[in-house]
Amino acid sequence: MGGGHNSAAMALAEYGAEKGIECEIADTLSFVSPAFSQTMSDLYIFTTKSNLIKIIYKAGESVPRSRTMKSPVYVANKIYCKKLYDYIRSGNFDAIICTHVFPAEALTSLRRTGLLTQKCVFVQTDYDALPLMKDLEVDGIVIPHLHLVEECVAVGARRELLFPYGIPVCKVFFTRNDKSVARNELIHSMALPDSMSCRWYLIMSGSMGFGKTELLIQEIIAKHGQDVEIFAVCGSNHELKLRLDKCFSESRHLHTIGFTNKVSMLMDACDVLFTKPGGLSSTEAAAKNIPLVHTAPIPGCETDNARFFHYHGMSYSTVDVQQQVAVADKLCTDSAYRMQMQLAQQSNIFSDTCKNIFSLIG
Repeated sequence: MGGGHNSAAMALAEYGAEKGIECEIADTLSFVSPAFSQTMSDLYIFTTKSNLIKIIYKAGESVPRSRTMKSPVYVANKIYCKKLYDYIRSGNFDAIICTHVFPAEALTSLRRTGLLTQKCVFVQTDYDALPLMKDLEVDGIVIPHLHLVEECVAVGARRELLFPYGIPVCKVFFTRNDKSVARNELIHSMALPDSMSCRWYLIMSGSMGFGKTELLIQEIIAKHGQDVEIFAVCGSNHELKLRLDKCFSESRHLHTIGFTNKVSMLMDACDVLFTKPGGLSSTEAAAKNIPLVHTAPIPGCETDNARFFHYHGMSYSTVDVQQQVAVADKLCTDSAYRMQMQLAQQSNIFSDTCKNIFSLIG
C-alpha cells in the first residue's frame, strides 16, 4: 500500500536491532492470503492513478465522530483479525507497532474484544490528520509534528494518545557525506562521464511513477542543455524506466535507475531533489538536508504533505513544471534561499523518532 509504510517499518526494525530488540516485519493483509494482499496493492495503485483515491481517502470522514460508530474501513479490516491474533500469540510478541492504519484498525477490534493485551502503537506516515484516527484504541498515535495535534483532535483523535515524535527514517539519512566524494563514487560505480562541476538533479517519482516526469526532464534539458546530469530513480516501476529510456534515448545526460540502495548517496551527490510529496521520501530528504522541490502529489494525504512542507519552508511545492525548474535553479544560485530551506528542515525533522517510539512500548 505504498513503499513509505515499509520504509518506516524498516527504520524501526533497524533501531530495534541496534538495541538488541528482536523485531519482525509482517504484511497483515497477507494473513488473508498473499493474493489478497497483492490485489489490494494493485487496487490502491489503480485508485491512485484514476483519482478515485480522493473518494477513498475521505471515506473515514463520512462517519460521525463517535466512539461507538466505526468507519467502513474499520469494519473491513476485521476480516483478518483472527489470523492476526493467532500470529501474535504464536510469535509471543511483546508489542506491536503499526506503520499503516489498516492493521491498527484490526488491532483495535481485537482490543475491544479483550483479546489483545500487548502494547500497540500506530505511526502516522503522512503530515495530515487522518480521519480514521478516531477509530483507534491503541496505546499511542505517533504523528509527524506538534503542529498537527489540533488537526488530529478535530477529526476525532484522542488528545492523550497523540505523540508528535516525527516519522521514522533509517539513520543513513541523518548522515550527510561530502558532495564531491559522493559524486566521485557514483561516477566510478555508474561509469559516468566526469561531470563534477555541472549541476546534478535527482528525480524520484515513487513506485507508481506519479506526476509529469517526462515533461520535467524535457524542461530541465531545455533550460540547462549540456550543463546538467539528471538522475531519475524509477524504483520498481519498470514501465516508467522503459518509457524514459525510449523517450530520451539520445540524451547522455539522463541516467535512469531502477531499484537501488544508493538513494542516500544520490541525495548527497545532487544539488536539488524533485519528488512527489510522499511522507517518508520527503522526511528522508529533509533529514538529508537536501534542497527540495515537490512535484504533483497523489490527491489526499500527499496534498497535505506538500502543503505542510511548503508552509514550514522545508520545500517549494508546485504542479507547474516550468516553475519547478525555475525554483530549482534559484536553490542552486541563491545561497541565502537554499540555507533558509535547509534550516527549516533541520528545525522540523527529528532524529530521535525511533527511540521515542520504542519508549512508548518499553
